[in-house]
Amino acid sequence: MNSILDQLMLNFPLDKIDMELLQSKIKTKHVAKGEILQMKGELSNNFYFVKQGLLRSYVIDDNGKEHIFMFAPEGWIIADNVSNAIQVPSELFIDALEASEIEICNKHFFEEAMAQHSQVVAVSTKKLINRMAVLQRRVIMLMSASAMQRYEHFLETYPNIVQRVPQKMIASYLGITPEALSKIRGGMTRKK
Repeated sequence: MNSILDQLMLNFPLDKIDMELLQSKIKTKHVAKGEILQMKGELSNNFYFVKQGLLRSYVIDDNGKEHIFMFAPEGWIIADNVSNAIQVPSELFIDALEASEIEICNKHFFEEAMAQHSQVVAVSTKKLINRMAVLQRRVIMLMSASAMQRYEHFLETYPNIVQRVPQKMIASYLGITPEALSKIRGGMTRKK
């Protein structure tokens, strides 16, 4: 995917006027590795579409430990959906794990697209339901799946980022220690 508009176009046609109007609401930005796009405690109004690079969202607990919520490689959208939806302070930090090119869309971008095209509502609703299903599966896996099963699911979900992300971040996403992840990876290698 080259842009967020390309994703919209996959689901329904937009005329030139609609394209120009929506394009005017998108800001393209180059971000450096380590650049923070959103801090915990801020009100969030933005969605970030990754054109190139890799972003992540995470929380830091009271003991200073990072817990990664989500990775967003090329073609993914990342945001604090709760803060965007109900305008409460963000729980999440969002930063760049690599130098990245992103598109920033204000939450009003989607509202305007939905107001102009009823098909956007249907597509957005379907994508929202899919996202809720993914999150439900992730929560259930964190509660009941083995570390090996969670790692296998990670590999299915993010097949192209394993070599791009430090092992400690993958372990954080899985809710295990880096040492436990090393054992899992070693066991998988021996089985091959």
